[in-house]
Amino acid sequence: MNNDAELTALKYLIKKLLGFPNSLNYKKLTSGGIDDSENITKESFINNCPFTVKSEITQDHLETPPFGSNLTSNINSYTKLSKTSGTTGNSISWIDTTDDWNSMLDAWSSIFEYAQLDRIQDSLFFAFSFGPFLGFWTAYEAASKLNFMTIPGGGMSSRARLKLLSDSSSSVLFCTPTYALRLGELIEKKNSIKVRKIIVAGEPGGSVPSIKQKISDLWNGAEIIDHHGMTEVGPVTFQRSSSPTDLTMLPNFHIAEVIDLKTNSEVDVGETGELVLTTIRRPGNSLLRYKTGDLVKKSFEVINGENVLNFKGGIISRVDDMHVIRGVNVYPSSIDSIIKRHEGIGEYRVRIITKNSMKEIELELELDEPSNQNHFKMQFSNELHSILNLRIPVSFVPKGTFDRFDFKASRWIIE
Repeated sequence: MNNDAELTALKYLIKKLLGFPNSLNYKKLTSGGIDDSENITKESFINNCPFTVKSEITQDHLETPPFGSNLTSNINSYTKLSKTSGTTGNSISWIDTTDDWNSMLDAWSSIFEYAQLDRIQDSLFFAFSFGPFLGFWTAYEAASKLNFMTIPGGGMSSRARLKLLSDSSSSVLFCTPTYALRLGELIEKKNSIKVRKIIVAGEPGGSVPSIKQKISDLWNGAEIIDHHGMTEVGPVTFQRSSSPTDLTMLPNFHIAEVIDLKTNSEVDVGETGELVLTTIRRPGNSLLRYKTGDLVKKSFEVINGENVLNFKGGIISRVDDMHVIRGVNVYPSSIDSIIKRHEGIGEYRVRIITKNSMKEIELELELDEPSNQNHFKMQFSNELHSILNLRIPVSFVPKGTFDRFDFKASRWIIE
């Protein structure tokens, strides 16, 4: 979005929010001295408006049930209800007006364009639960609106999904990275699957080269395209073939910041910080300077002559997923990336335990071929130490010990 259009959208949003004095957003604005939309600038907004954090949203929904205080339209104007996934606490309900929902469909239309999907050539298969979570719902409806052939893959087993994928000659698959791996492992007749692109979301990993490669290998060389978004803020990023390990902010939909975890100030290019978003295209139920909890490495990419905010390596991890082990910041995506480089590892578990009031980490692996445990253990332990600068105890369990995950992975256990 060019600066003029972004500022116009911000002014419209603030003008609307200032009309609702009982809302959380109103209190945010006025506590920062923002009581006039006409004289606002992007810089003054960022400098004066306080952050919004998830716990405030949860508390606001408890105090003003069931949808919180930030609604800016008559309740009859809201036509869609979603629920957050609850990965960072209690699940909350989120409702959208038709206009706001259509804005998110527009965002997915842009994602399809950047992914170079073809309405004539491609059939789109959505392997998600079709429950009350935003997830791929907006993608599904956007595809339908654009007259793509859409195949719903909810409410069936993994093998039934694969059969429907094959029978329908679907060429584009939508699912989480974990489920792409799970489904890929179950493919028996590779030539029966026509998937040429897989758009993944829902968890970190879709931009990690080793994970992308492993998924691609399981799916006959399909292109893996990462994306991320949240119920509270909608679709956020897209990925282009020219930058297969990065995520780029969708233009026109948010004011984005990347802030230092300690100082809350904007980080420099090349530095890592927390992504903060203001939803300027969702005025019916918006968020101001929302701390998303996503860790990203700030960069820029020139697209159509404009500098667009870009995240090197995609979503590195979640702020609340990071564990400090003996002074080293350890992210789940880092461990996952190392493991996915090795063909002989099936499932795994990471255990975070406390010894003498200090956090320690242990790793349990399933090996496909248990005969070479000693050699593999030494090699793998050295690799972990080389990359993470941390000695991690590694042990092995029989193949099939751990459950396989169909959707979001839950391999980290805090004891």
